[in-house]
Amino acid sequence: MNIESLQSYCLSKPGVEETLPFGPDTLVYKVMGKVFLLTSLDDPDGLRFNVKCDPALAEELREEYACVLPGYHMNKKHWNTIVVDGSVPAKKLKEWIDHSYELVVSSLPKKLRDELS
Repeated sequence: MNIESLQSYCLSKPGVEETLPFGPDTLVYKVMGKVFLLTSLDDPDGLRFNVKCDPALAEELREEYACVLPGYHMNKKHWNTIVVDGSVPAKKLKEWIDHSYELVVSSLPKKLRDELS
């Protein structure tokens, strides 16, 4: 996965917008105004992104995968940083993005969830 495929995948989801609220170097993906993924455009170490995660699953993923770290500059209980280093297939990365998106959607008021359907 590269930045272009990450952007394309995030933007393919219903109700998603790409924003730059922290300046020109940090992409933030929101569904109905709520953040579900952040990534830097100029990380010298390569692509990495933050995704929301169920707290119990977040711990499991960190134990199982070396590329899954506590969320950088985020609430470490609810966010993971994923280092895209080739150790995990793109399909698995997309599952983690989907999980983040679904967590955020499930927390939206019913009216907003209905708008996505």
